[in-house]
Amino acid sequence: MDSAIVPSAARALAPIFSEIDGQVKTNLGRVLRAFRQHKVGSHHFASVSGYGHNDLGRDVLDRVFAEVMGAEAAMVRVQFVSGTHAIAAALFGILRPGDELLAVVGKPYDTLEEVIGTRGQGQGSLKDFGISYREIALTDQGEPDWGAIATAIEPQTRMVLIQRSCGYSWRPSLGIEQIAQLIQLIKKQNPEVVCFVDNCYGEFVTSQEPTHVGADLIAGSLIKNPGGTIVTAGGYIAGRQDYVNAAACRLTAPGIGREGGATFEQHRLLFQGLFLAPQMVGEALKGNYLTGYVFDQLGYEVNPAPREPRRDVIQGIKLGTPEKLIQFCRILQSYSAVDSYLEPIPAPMPGYDTPLVMAGGTFIDGSTAELSADGPLRSPYVVFCQGGTHWTHVALALEAMVEAIGPA
Repeated sequence: MDSAIVPSAARALAPIFSEIDGQVKTNLGRVLRAFRQHKVGSHHFASVSGYGHNDLGRDVLDRVFAEVMGAEAAMVRVQFVSGTHAIAAALFGILRPGDELLAVVGKPYDTLEEVIGTRGQGQGSLKDFGISYREIALTDQGEPDWGAIATAIEPQTRMVLIQRSCGYSWRPSLGIEQIAQLIQLIKKQNPEVVCFVDNCYGEFVTSQEPTHVGADLIAGSLIKNPGGTIVTAGGYIAGRQDYVNAAACRLTAPGIGREGGATFEQHRLLFQGLFLAPQMVGEALKGNYLTGYVFDQLGYEVNPAPREPRRDVIQGIKLGTPEKLIQFCRILQSYSAVDSYLEPIPAPMPGYDTPLVMAGGTFIDGSTAELSADGPLRSPYVVFCQGGTHWTHVALALEAMVEAIGPA
């Protein structure tokens, strides 16, 4: 197969790339306005030690992040181990025994199963604390079941979970317009229900975040979009101030909340990562469009479709065999700047019930804001690509993939 398909695809996608550049400009303007509003200066890069009390840089970063996200408050912390950890802090911060958590767009991401209690036992899940769980399946077309959602809220329903990204499922990710519609449907039934959006992989993909359109709370990881590929660890929660404070008390302790937690000289990276995030997300989107277009030309089923508007930074490809899934990851690994000599092999991963094969020679370990790919070793053997600091890196890897994997 001629690898000239890749530059040909890039030429065909030039108008879309131009649109992405315009989106980057809009989102960067939003970030810069927040930096100006809160007078970010080099003195905010210093941090304090010990308990982390009176950390000016941390407090200003929280205010900047909240403004960028269209939220009352935010907490941006390196103490969050992952996006799942930030989501868990929000769930445990707000839900109480007897409450119900309702997922309205089907089964959530694999790593939340043990948090909720649908898998595993004895680890202090929501189920262990008497918090019930219910989910509304997606339609056969992978869309929200609007009719079921319109009458779904029960007296015990305290929180609705909306997962923005597709995760490891073959469905469309949610657009901001759909999230706004979901929130309106839920609030119409009970305005007191907390609308919580798992925002992982979706930040800066459009000019609005879920909190701009009515979400009470959002959470995500800093080694995904909002860390701009340079933040070394952490996560965030943003939304209504009382809900953010409640989640903070789960990360630290009641009575401490957002007032404690040293940032260990990471402030400069956190501010700079947020500044870089719109550009890095733009490059990832270009790489995703290119990947989807090329593999569609090769005859593979791709999600999203080649020219379909992007709602997150994930591109799924249904490769069909375990051999092709493993080969895809091996080639991507060999085109990584770090650990290119390693060979990905399927292995168990904490939080997942199926062995995964993962490729990611990233400067930040596990950073999906950098070019990476992974997939569960189960039929139909879908690989999920994400991230990329520049789309030309994706193009180089794709040229090798076209030669090695070939048409469907």
